[in-house]
Amino acid sequence: MRIKDIKTRIKGQIGKEIFFYKTVDSTNTVAADAAGHVREGTVILADCQQKGRGRLGRPWTSPAGINIYMSIILRPDIKPKDGTLITLAAAVACALALRRVTGLAITIKWPNDLIASGRKIGGILTEVKTARQRIIFAVIGIGINVNGDPDSFPGAIRDIATSVKNETGKKFSLERIIAEILNEMDRWYPILKGKAREALLAEWKQLTSTLGKHVTVVAGQEIFSGYAESIDDGGLLLLRLPSGELKSISSGDLTVLR
Repeated sequence: MRIKDIKTRIKGQIGKEIFFYKTVDSTNTVAADAAGHVREGTVILADCQQKGRGRLGRPWTSPAGINIYMSIILRPDIKPKDGTLITLAAAVACALALRRVTGLAITIKWPNDLIASGRKIGGILTEVKTARQRIIFAVIGIGINVNGDPDSFPGAIRDIATSVKNETGKKFSLERIIAEILNEMDRWYPILKGKAREALLAEWKQLTSTLGKHVTVVAGQEIFSGYAESIDDGGLLLLRLPSGELKSISSGDLTVLR
């Protein structure tokens, strides 16, 4: 990983400071430990994760040298109830950057998956520390499958995961994709913190593959099925149930019904 190549492409404050590790347990863990004494916008990058994780503590396969594993440290002055918007902003930044660099029609599956040709090409894990109804810091973990071949995925996810190389037949520069994501995040972060969030929500709606579909959402011990109608101002999914009730869902595992 050539960190200098990333920094020469950085246009804003996010990514001005980058710490690179050959191997870590998880970039989110390193970022959370560092969050109290580094500048906002600091990025943790790793060549390999030994205990990479996705949502709900699931493992994130992290072979060395072929993919992106990074975490961004932010201190957004927003209410904890709006924390879902952090993930939405990161998803928009990743989707736009990947579209620009690779030409792939990347879409977003609520709340945190990046999709190519109906399969998962990346994911976002946002972890927030709060106190007294304010966010102390947020760590945005981003994992993107870039140059892996199909056999680099464990058998259990081989049919539902993909990579940029798998979709395009070409290898891509990790450094360029990382820099594009960080620049996009720098563009959307002030919008996330400001009052004009409609632009962020509108962009997410343009990029999503979830809205307008019949879906099932597993939220904790509850399962909801219905029509994914929209998202609200805080990024919660608005699900129209068969009864006609409009249900707001803050998080969960979503499956689009075929």
